[in-house]
Amino acid sequence: MRKFVKVWLAGLMVAGGASAASLYAAPGSDTTVAIHWNHVSMISQAVPTLQVVVNPLLRPESPVSHRALLAVRHLGANYVRFVPWLPYPRLAVAELKPPSHGHTYWNFSLIDPMVRAFMRATAGHSVIMNFSTIPEWLFKTPKPVPYPKNPNQVYWKYEQGTQLRGHSLKPLADYYARLVSWYTRGGFRDQLGHWHHSGYHYHFAWWEVLNEVNFEHHMNVQEYTRWYDAITAAIHKVSPKTRFVGLALAEGENPANIGWFKYFLNPRHHAPGTPLNMISYHFYAGIGGHNPALWAKQAFSKANGFINVSARVVALRNKLSPKTMIDTDEIGTFMGGKLPHLYWNLSGAMYAYVFAHLAAQGVNVVGESQLIGYPTQFPDVSMVNWHTGVPNARFRVLELLVRNCRKGDQFCKTILGGQKQSASDIFARGFITPTGKRKVLLINKADASVEVALPGRPTVVYVVDGKTGSGQPAAIHPKSGLITLQPWAVAVADMPR
Repeated sequence: MRKFVKVWLAGLMVAGGASAASLYAAPGSDTTVAIHWNHVSMISQAVPTLQVVVNPLLRPESPVSHRALLAVRHLGANYVRFVPWLPYPRLAVAELKPPSHGHTYWNFSLIDPMVRAFMRATAGHSVIMNFSTIPEWLFKTPKPVPYPKNPNQVYWKYEQGTQLRGHSLKPLADYYARLVSWYTRGGFRDQLGHWHHSGYHYHFAWWEVLNEVNFEHHMNVQEYTRWYDAITAAIHKVSPKTRFVGLALAEGENPANIGWFKYFLNPRHHAPGTPLNMISYHFYAGIGGHNPALWAKQAFSKANGFINVSARVVALRNKLSPKTMIDTDEIGTFMGGKLPHLYWNLSGAMYAYVFAHLAAQGVNVVGESQLIGYPTQFPDVSMVNWHTGVPNARFRVLELLVRNCRKGDQFCKTILGGQKQSASDIFARGFITPTGKRKVLLINKADASVEVALPGRPTVVYVVDGKTGSGQPAAIHPKSGLITLQPWAVAVADMPR
Protein backbone atom coordinates (compact mmCIF):
# COMPACT_ATOMS: atom_id res chain seq x y z
CA MET A 1 0.00 0.00 0.00
CA ARG A 2 1.19 3.54 -0.75
CA LYS A 3 -0.13 6.77 0.65
CA PHE A 4 0.19 9.96 -1.37
CA VAL A 5 0.52 13.28 0.42
CA LYS A 6 1.25 16.44 -1.54
CA VAL A 7 3.15 18.80 0.73
CA TRP A 8 3.37 22.24 -0.89
CA LEU A 9 6.24 24.10 0.75
CA ALA A 10 6.32 27.84 0.76
CA GLY A 11 8.37 27.62 3.95
CA LEU A 12 8.09 25.05 6.81
CA MET A 13 8.08 24.43 10.58
CA VAL A 14 5.85 24.55 13.59
CA ALA A 15 6.01 27.59 15.77
CA GLY A 16 8.44 27.00 18.66
CA GLY A 17 6.81 25.59 21.75
CA ALA A 18 3.70 24.26 20.02
CA SER A 19 2.42 20.94 21.31
CA ALA A 20 3.03 17.85 19.23
CA ALA A 21 -0.69 17.37 18.60
CA SER A 22 -1.03 20.79 16.94
CA LEU A 23 1.25 19.87 14.05
CA TYR A 24 -1.26 18.04 11.94
CA ALA A 25 -4.47 18.73 10.13
CA ALA A 26 -7.75 17.13 11.11
CA PRO A 27 -8.62 13.73 9.61
CA GLY A 28 -10.10 13.87 6.12
CA SER A 29 -8.65 17.25 5.14
CA ASP A 30 -6.48 18.20 2.14
CA THR A 31 -2.82 18.68 2.97
CA THR A 32 -0.75 21.82 2.54
CA VAL A 33 2.42 22.93 4.26
CA ALA A 34 3.54 26.53 3.91
CA ILE A 35 7.03 27.72 4.85
CA HIS A 36 7.61 31.41 5.43
CA TRP A 37 11.36 31.72 5.02
CA ASN A 38 11.31 35.35 6.13
CA HIS A 39 9.46 34.55 9.37
CA VAL A 40 11.93 33.05 11.87
CA SER A 41 10.10 31.61 14.85
CA MET A 42 13.20 30.79 16.89
CA ILE A 43 16.90 29.98 16.74
CA SER A 44 17.78 26.43 17.71
CA GLN A 45 20.13 25.68 20.59
CA ALA A 46 19.88 21.91 20.09
CA VAL A 47 22.76 19.51 19.48
CA PRO A 48 22.14 15.87 18.42
CA THR A 49 24.46 13.30 20.02
CA LEU A 50 24.59 9.84 21.64
CA GLN A 51 25.60 7.94 24.75
CA VAL A 52 28.24 5.23 25.03
CA VAL A 53 27.49 2.70 27.77
CA VAL A 54 30.24 0.40 29.02
CA ASN A 55 29.87 -3.35 28.46
CA PRO A 56 32.27 -6.13 27.37
CA LEU A 57 31.87 -5.34 23.68
CA LEU A 58 33.31 -1.88 24.35
CA ARG A 59 36.58 -3.31 25.66
CA PRO A 60 39.51 -2.61 23.28
CA GLU A 61 40.14 -6.28 22.50
CA SER A 62 36.70 -6.45 20.91
CA PRO A 63 36.66 -5.77 17.13
CA VAL A 64 33.14 -4.46 17.63
CA SER A 65 34.51 -1.73 19.91
CA HIS A 66 37.12 -0.60 17.39
CA ARG A 67 34.66 -0.28 14.53
CA ALA A 68 31.95 1.34 16.65
CA LEU A 69 34.31 3.92 18.15
CA LEU A 70 35.72 4.64 14.70
CA ALA A 71 32.16 5.53 13.66
CA VAL A 72 31.92 7.84 16.69
CA ARG A 73 35.18 9.49 15.69
CA HIS A 74 33.96 10.11 12.13
CA LEU A 75 30.64 11.39 13.48
CA GLY A 76 32.32 14.24 15.37
CA ALA A 77 29.46 14.90 17.78
CA ASN A 78 29.71 17.02 20.91
CA TYR A 79 28.33 16.16 24.37
CA VAL A 80 28.89 12.42 23.84
CA ARG A 81 28.00 10.72 27.14
CA PHE A 82 30.25 7.97 28.56
CA VAL A 83 28.68 5.72 31.22
CA PRO A 84 30.48 2.90 33.05
CA TRP A 85 27.42 1.25 34.60
CA LEU A 86 26.42 -1.30 37.24
CA PRO A 87 25.93 -4.64 35.35
CA TYR A 88 29.73 -4.99 35.16
CA PRO A 89 31.18 -3.82 38.51
CA ARG A 90 34.82 -4.47 37.56
CA LEU A 91 34.39 -2.28 34.46
CA ALA A 92 32.62 0.52 36.31
CA VAL A 93 33.91 0.86 39.89
CA ALA A 94 37.50 1.91 40.61
CA GLU A 95 37.54 0.92 44.28
CA LEU A 96 35.64 -2.31 44.84
CA LYS A 97 36.89 -2.91 48.40
CA PRO A 98 37.22 -0.50 51.33
CA PRO A 99 40.61 0.39 52.83
CA SER A 100 41.75 -2.20 55.36
CA HIS A 101 44.93 -3.31 57.16
CA GLY A 102 46.90 -0.34 55.90
CA HIS A 103 45.99 -0.88 52.23
CA THR A 104 43.63 0.63 49.69
CA TYR A 105 42.25 -1.21 46.68
CA TRP A 106 42.10 1.27 43.84
CA ASN A 107 42.31 -0.46 40.45
CA PHE A 108 41.84 1.21 37.08
CA SER A 109 43.45 -1.52 34.98
CA LEU A 110 40.21 -2.63 33.31
CA ILE A 111 38.61 0.81 33.15
CA ASP A 112 41.49 2.85 31.72
CA PRO A 113 41.69 1.14 28.31
CA MET A 114 38.03 1.93 27.63
CA VAL A 115 38.42 5.53 28.78
CA ARG A 116 41.50 6.00 26.59
CA ALA A 117 39.72 4.56 23.55
CA PHE A 118 36.67 6.74 24.16
CA MET A 119 38.73 9.90 24.61
CA ARG A 120 40.59 9.18 21.37
CA ALA A 121 37.30 8.70 19.55
CA THR A 122 35.94 12.02 20.84
CA ALA A 123 39.17 14.05 20.67
CA GLY A 124 38.44 17.69 19.95
CA HIS A 125 34.85 17.44 21.13
CA SER A 126 33.14 17.93 24.48
CA VAL A 127 32.18 14.84 26.48
CA ILE A 128 29.88 14.12 29.42
CA MET A 129 31.45 11.62 31.83
CA ASN A 130 29.23 9.64 34.18
CA PHE A 131 30.73 6.97 36.44
CA SER A 132 27.32 6.33 37.88
CA THR A 133 27.92 3.19 39.94
CA ILE A 134 28.88 3.85 43.56
CA PRO A 135 31.12 1.37 45.45
CA GLU A 136 28.74 -0.79 47.44
CA TRP A 137 30.94 -0.75 50.55
CA LEU A 138 29.90 2.87 51.01
CA PHE A 139 26.34 1.69 51.73
CA LYS A 140 24.81 -0.03 54.71
CA THR A 141 24.11 -3.62 53.68
CA PRO A 142 23.48 -6.79 55.75
CA LYS A 143 26.72 -8.28 54.39
CA PRO A 144 29.39 -7.30 51.86
CA VAL A 145 28.05 -7.24 48.31
CA PRO A 146 29.85 -9.74 46.05
CA TYR A 147 30.80 -9.25 42.43
CA PRO A 148 32.01 -11.67 39.74
CA LYS A 149 35.71 -12.30 39.23
CA ASN A 150 35.08 -12.38 35.50
CA PRO A 151 34.77 -8.73 34.38
CA ASN A 152 32.63 -9.76 31.41
CA GLN A 153 30.02 -11.57 33.50
CA VAL A 154 26.84 -9.58 33.85
CA TYR A 155 25.70 -9.09 37.44
CA TRP A 156 22.49 -7.19 38.17
CA LYS A 157 22.63 -7.52 41.96
CA TYR A 158 25.63 -5.32 42.69
CA GLU A 159 23.55 -2.26 43.46
CA GLN A 160 22.20 -2.71 46.99
CA GLY A 161 21.52 -0.48 49.98
CA THR A 162 19.65 2.78 50.29
CA GLN A 163 21.63 4.53 53.06
CA LEU A 164 25.28 5.49 53.17
CA ARG A 165 27.43 4.31 56.05
CA GLY A 166 27.81 7.01 58.67
CA HIS A 167 26.32 10.48 58.54
CA SER A 168 28.95 12.20 56.41
CA LEU A 169 28.89 12.58 52.62
CA LYS A 170 32.66 13.06 52.56
CA PRO A 171 33.63 9.44 51.68
CA LEU A 172 31.20 9.50 48.73
CA ALA A 173 32.38 12.91 47.53
CA ASP A 174 36.04 11.98 47.99
CA TYR A 175 35.60 8.84 45.87
CA TYR A 176 34.46 10.94 42.93
CA ALA A 177 37.08 13.63 43.50
CA ARG A 178 39.84 11.01 43.41
CA LEU A 179 38.35 9.36 40.34
CA VAL A 180 38.27 12.68 38.48
CA SER A 181 41.76 13.56 39.72
CA TRP A 182 43.07 10.28 38.30
CA TYR A 183 41.98 11.34 34.83
CA THR A 184 42.55 15.09 34.96
CA ARG A 185 45.49 15.75 37.35
CA GLY A 186 47.79 12.82 36.74
CA GLY A 187 46.77 10.91 39.86
CA PHE A 188 45.55 11.33 43.45
CA ARG A 189 46.32 10.70 47.10
CA ASP A 190 44.30 7.89 48.60
CA GLN A 191 42.65 7.66 52.03
CA LEU A 192 46.01 6.77 53.60
CA GLY A 193 47.91 9.61 51.94
CA HIS A 194 49.65 7.48 49.30
CA TRP A 195 50.05 8.91 45.81
CA HIS A 196 48.62 6.93 42.87
CA HIS A 197 50.13 8.04 39.56
CA SER A 198 48.16 7.90 36.30
CA GLY A 199 49.78 10.41 33.97
CA TYR A 200 46.39 11.38 32.52
CA HIS A 201 45.54 15.03 32.01
CA TYR A 202 42.24 14.86 30.16
CA HIS A 203 39.80 17.75 30.15
CA PHE A 204 36.36 16.64 31.24
CA ALA A 205 34.09 19.44 30.08
CA TRP A 206 31.09 17.88 31.82
CA TRP A 207 30.48 15.46 34.67
CA GLU A 208 27.03 14.00 35.22
CA VAL A 209 26.27 13.18 38.85
CA LEU A 210 24.87 9.62 39.08
CA ASN A 211 22.20 8.06 36.85
CA GLU A 212 18.42 7.60 36.98
CA VAL A 213 18.46 8.57 40.63
CA ASN A 214 14.69 8.14 40.98
CA PHE A 215 15.32 4.40 40.49
CA GLU A 216 18.86 3.57 41.53
CA HIS A 217 19.24 3.26 45.33
CA HIS A 218 15.63 4.51 45.64
CA MET A 219 16.59 8.12 46.30
CA ASN A 220 14.31 11.10 46.83
CA VAL A 221 15.00 14.55 45.45
CA GLN A 222 16.04 16.05 48.78
CA GLU A 223 18.63 13.35 49.37
CA TYR A 224 19.93 13.47 45.82
CA THR A 225 20.31 17.26 46.01
CA ARG A 226 22.53 16.90 49.09
CA TRP A 227 24.63 14.29 47.31
CA TYR A 228 24.88 16.42 44.18
CA ASP A 229 26.04 19.44 46.17
CA ALA A 230 28.72 17.45 47.98
CA ILE A 231 30.02 15.64 44.89
CA THR A 232 30.20 18.75 42.71
CA ALA A 233 32.00 20.71 45.43
CA ALA A 234 34.61 17.96 45.81
CA ILE A 235 35.16 17.57 42.06
CA HIS A 236 35.48 21.33 41.59
CA LYS A 237 38.50 21.34 43.91
CA VAL A 238 40.42 19.03 41.57
CA SER A 239 38.87 20.06 38.23
CA PRO A 240 37.65 23.66 38.52
CA LYS A 241 36.71 24.02 34.84
CA THR A 242 34.39 21.00 34.80
CA ARG A 243 30.69 21.75 34.57
CA PHE A 244 27.95 19.52 35.91
CA VAL A 245 24.81 17.70 34.83
CA GLY A 246 22.23 16.84 37.47
CA LEU A 247 19.31 14.42 37.90
CA ALA A 248 19.54 12.06 34.88
CA LEU A 249 15.96 11.03 35.67
CA ALA A 250 14.41 7.85 34.34
CA GLU A 251 10.96 7.97 32.75
CA GLY A 252 11.11 11.55 31.57
CA GLU A 253 7.64 11.06 30.13
CA ASN A 254 6.15 10.56 33.62
CA PRO A 255 4.38 13.72 34.87
CA ALA A 256 5.01 12.53 38.44
CA ASN A 257 8.67 13.47 37.98
CA ILE A 258 7.83 17.18 37.72
CA GLY A 259 8.31 17.51 41.49
CA TRP A 260 11.97 16.53 41.09
CA PHE A 261 12.54 19.40 38.67
CA LYS A 262 10.67 21.91 40.82
CA TYR A 263 12.85 21.13 43.81
CA PHE A 264 16.22 20.66 42.14
CA LEU A 265 16.04 23.73 39.88
CA ASN A 266 15.36 26.02 42.84
CA PRO A 267 18.77 27.46 43.88
CA ARG A 268 17.49 27.94 47.43
CA HIS A 269 17.54 24.16 47.90
CA HIS A 270 21.28 23.97 47.20
CA ALA A 271 24.37 24.91 49.16
CA PRO A 272 25.59 28.43 48.29
CA GLY A 273 27.69 28.46 45.14
CA THR A 274 26.52 25.08 43.84
CA PRO A 275 26.48 25.17 40.02
CA LEU A 276 23.26 24.30 38.20
CA ASN A 277 24.83 24.05 34.77
CA MET A 278 22.60 21.40 33.20
CA ILE A 279 19.85 18.90 34.01
CA SER A 280 19.04 15.68 32.20
CA TYR A 281 16.24 13.16 31.77
CA HIS A 282 15.50 10.07 29.69
CA PHE A 283 12.79 8.56 27.50
CA TYR A 284 12.24 5.10 26.03
CA ALA A 285 9.14 4.15 24.05
CA GLY A 286 8.00 0.57 24.53
CA ILE A 287 6.42 -0.95 21.43
CA GLY A 288 5.24 -4.43 20.52
CA GLY A 289 2.83 -6.66 18.64
CA HIS A 290 2.96 -8.03 15.11
CA ASN A 291 1.48 -5.08 13.20
CA PRO A 292 4.00 -2.49 11.89
CA ALA A 293 1.28 0.15 11.83
CA LEU A 294 0.77 -0.47 15.55
CA TRP A 295 4.50 -0.07 16.22
CA ALA A 296 4.45 3.37 14.66
CA LYS A 297 1.29 4.40 16.49
CA GLN A 298 2.77 3.31 19.81
CA ALA A 299 6.17 4.90 19.26
CA PHE A 300 5.00 8.30 18.11
CA SER A 301 2.08 8.47 20.54
CA LYS A 302 4.45 7.83 23.45
CA ALA A 303 6.90 10.30 21.98
CA ASN A 304 4.17 12.95 22.00
CA GLY A 305 3.55 12.25 25.69
CA PHE A 306 7.23 12.75 26.44
CA ILE A 307 7.37 15.90 24.34
CA ASN A 308 4.50 17.42 26.28
CA VAL A 309 6.09 16.62 29.68
CA SER A 310 9.40 18.01 28.42
CA ALA A 311 7.65 21.29 27.60
CA ARG A 312 6.66 21.53 31.28
CA VAL A 313 10.27 20.91 32.33
CA VAL A 314 11.51 23.62 29.98
CA ALA A 315 8.96 26.05 31.42
CA LEU A 316 10.16 25.26 34.96
CA ARG A 317 13.77 25.75 33.88
CA ASN A 318 12.90 29.10 32.33
CA LYS A 319 11.20 30.20 35.54
CA LEU A 320 13.52 28.86 38.25
CA SER A 321 16.99 28.70 36.68
CA PRO A 322 16.98 30.11 33.15
CA LYS A 323 20.74 29.69 32.60
CA THR A 324 20.57 25.94 33.25
CA MET A 325 20.92 23.86 30.09
CA ILE A 326 18.81 20.76 29.37
CA ASP A 327 20.09 17.42 28.09
CA THR A 328 17.81 14.50 27.24
CA ASP A 329 20.72 12.09 27.10
CA GLU A 330 18.91 8.77 26.67
CA ILE A 331 16.33 8.53 23.88
CA GLY A 332 15.37 5.15 22.45
CA THR A 333 12.80 2.41 21.92
CA PHE A 334 12.29 -1.07 23.33
CA MET A 335 10.56 -3.81 21.40
CA GLY A 336 11.78 -7.17 22.68
CA GLY A 337 11.95 -10.42 20.77
CA LYS A 338 13.29 -10.67 17.24
CA LEU A 339 13.97 -7.22 15.81
CA PRO A 340 12.90 -6.89 12.15
CA HIS A 341 15.06 -5.02 9.66
CA LEU A 342 12.81 -1.95 9.56
CA TYR A 343 12.74 -1.68 13.37
CA TRP A 344 15.99 0.28 13.23
CA ASN A 345 14.42 2.78 10.83
CA LEU A 346 11.34 3.20 13.02
CA SER A 347 13.49 3.75 16.10
CA GLY A 348 15.69 6.23 14.24
CA ALA A 349 12.66 8.09 12.90
CA MET A 350 11.23 8.41 16.40
CA TYR A 351 14.54 9.81 17.67
CA ALA A 352 14.57 12.36 14.84
CA TYR A 353 10.96 13.30 15.66
CA VAL A 354 11.77 13.79 19.35
CA PHE A 355 14.89 15.78 18.46
CA ALA A 356 12.91 18.09 16.18
CA HIS A 357 10.27 18.83 18.82
CA LEU A 358 12.68 19.27 21.72
CA ALA A 359 14.80 21.61 19.62
CA ALA A 360 11.69 23.77 19.15
CA GLN A 361 11.20 23.83 22.93
CA GLY A 362 14.70 25.13 23.65
CA VAL A 363 16.32 21.88 24.82
CA ASN A 364 20.09 22.06 24.36
CA VAL A 365 21.24 18.45 23.90
CA VAL A 366 19.32 15.41 22.63
CA GLY A 367 21.20 12.12 22.99
CA GLU A 368 20.35 8.86 21.27
CA SER A 369 20.82 5.71 23.33
CA GLN A 370 23.20 3.81 23.02
CA LEU A 371 26.25 2.92 20.92
CA ILE A 372 26.58 -0.85 21.55
CA GLY A 373 23.83 -3.16 22.77
CA TYR A 374 23.41 -6.87 22.24
CA PRO A 375 21.17 -9.73 23.40
CA THR A 376 20.83 -9.61 27.20
CA GLN A 377 22.28 -6.07 27.07
CA PHE A 378 19.47 -3.98 25.54
CA PRO A 379 19.82 -4.96 21.88
CA ASP A 380 16.85 -2.72 21.00
CA VAL A 381 18.90 0.45 21.51
CA SER A 382 22.11 -0.62 19.82
CA MET A 383 23.30 1.82 17.19
CA VAL A 384 25.65 -0.69 15.58
CA ASN A 385 25.50 -4.33 14.56
CA TRP A 386 26.76 -6.14 17.68
CA HIS A 387 28.50 -8.79 15.55
CA THR A 388 30.45 -6.41 13.32
CA GLY A 389 30.36 -2.92 14.84
CA VAL A 390 28.94 -1.51 11.59
CA PRO A 391 26.45 1.33 12.19
CA ASN A 392 22.76 0.58 11.69
CA ALA A 393 19.95 2.91 10.63
CA ARG A 394 19.66 4.40 14.15
CA PHE A 395 23.26 5.61 13.92
CA ARG A 396 22.76 6.79 10.34
CA VAL A 397 19.79 8.94 11.36
CA LEU A 398 21.96 10.57 14.02
CA GLU A 399 24.67 11.06 11.42
CA LEU A 400 22.15 12.78 9.14
CA LEU A 401 21.11 15.13 11.95
CA VAL A 402 24.67 15.90 13.08
CA ARG A 403 25.62 16.81 9.50
CA ASN A 404 22.60 19.03 8.86
CA CYS A 405 21.00 20.25 12.12
CA ARG A 406 23.15 22.55 14.20
CA LYS A 407 22.97 25.04 16.99
CA GLY A 408 22.10 28.36 15.39
CA ASP A 409 19.62 27.03 12.82
CA GLN A 410 16.73 29.43 12.23
CA PHE A 411 13.37 27.69 12.38
CA CYS A 412 10.92 29.26 9.99
CA LYS A 413 7.20 29.65 10.53
CA THR A 414 5.31 26.68 9.20
CA ILE A 415 1.62 26.34 8.54
CA LEU A 416 0.32 22.86 8.00
CA GLY A 417 -3.29 22.38 6.99
CA GLY A 418 -5.60 20.22 4.93
CA GLN A 419 -8.20 17.52 5.13
CA LYS A 420 -6.38 14.24 4.50
CA GLN A 421 -5.82 11.66 7.21
CA SER A 422 -2.43 10.80 5.72
CA ALA A 423 -1.18 14.31 6.49
CA SER A 424 -0.43 13.10 10.00
CA ASP A 425 2.12 10.66 8.55
CA ILE A 426 4.50 13.51 7.69
CA PHE A 427 6.62 15.74 9.89
CA ALA A 428 8.33 18.57 8.06
CA ARG A 429 10.38 21.58 9.12
CA GLY A 430 12.05 24.27 7.07
CA PHE A 431 15.10 25.97 8.53
CA ILE A 432 17.93 28.25 7.54
CA THR A 433 21.43 27.26 8.60
CA PRO A 434 23.93 29.71 10.14
CA THR A 435 25.60 29.88 6.70
CA GLY A 436 22.33 30.84 5.01
CA LYS A 437 21.38 27.53 3.38
CA ARG A 438 17.72 26.56 3.21
CA LYS A 439 16.88 23.01 4.26
CA VAL A 440 13.81 20.90 4.98
CA LEU A 441 13.71 18.08 7.50
CA LEU A 442 11.21 15.35 6.58
CA ILE A 443 10.13 12.36 8.65
CA ASN A 444 7.73 9.66 7.47
CA LYS A 445 5.96 8.28 10.55
CA ALA A 446 4.01 5.68 8.57
CA ASP A 447 4.69 2.05 7.75
CA ALA A 448 3.91 2.84 4.10
CA SER A 449 5.57 4.96 1.43
CA VAL A 450 4.52 8.61 1.25
CA GLU A 451 4.91 10.90 -1.75
CA VAL A 452 5.90 14.48 -1.00
CA ALA A 453 5.80 17.33 -3.49
CA LEU A 454 8.31 20.11 -2.85
CA PRO A 455 8.12 23.51 -4.56
CA GLY A 456 10.87 23.38 -7.11
CA ARG A 457 13.60 20.79 -7.36
CA PRO A 458 15.88 20.28 -4.33
CA THR A 459 19.57 20.41 -5.16
CA VAL A 460 20.03 17.20 -3.16
CA VAL A 461 18.03 15.08 -0.72
CA TYR A 462 19.89 13.08 1.92
CA VAL A 463 17.85 10.14 3.18
CA VAL A 464 18.02 7.22 5.59
CA ASP A 465 15.45 4.49 4.92
CA GLY A 466 15.04 0.75 4.53
CA LYS A 467 16.91 0.82 1.23
CA THR A 468 20.01 2.53 2.65
CA GLY A 469 20.14 -0.03 5.47
CA SER A 470 23.42 0.25 7.36
CA GLY A 471 24.95 2.42 4.66
CA GLN A 472 25.55 6.13 4.94
CA PRO A 473 22.65 8.47 4.14
CA ALA A 474 21.96 8.33 0.42
CA ALA A 475 22.40 11.50 -1.64
CA ILE A 476 19.55 11.72 -4.16
CA HIS A 477 19.36 14.31 -6.94
CA PRO A 478 15.68 14.33 -7.91
CA LYS A 479 14.58 15.36 -11.37
CA SER A 480 11.61 17.25 -9.96
CA GLY A 481 10.15 18.43 -6.68
CA LEU A 482 8.32 15.14 -6.22
CA ILE A 483 10.02 12.65 -3.88
CA THR A 484 8.91 9.42 -2.26
CA LEU A 485 9.69 8.68 1.38
CA GLN A 486 9.93 4.99 2.23
CA PRO A 487 8.42 3.72 5.52
CA TRP A 488 9.98 5.51 8.51
CA ALA A 489 12.39 7.44 6.32
CA VAL A 490 14.22 10.49 7.60
CA ALA A 491 15.43 12.97 5.00
CA VAL A 492 16.94 16.44 4.69
CA ALA A 493 16.40 18.35 1.43
CA ASP A 494 18.69 21.18 0.38
CA MET A 495 16.43 23.79 -1.20
CA PRO A 496 17.38 26.48 -3.73
CA ARG A 497 17.10 30.08 -2.62
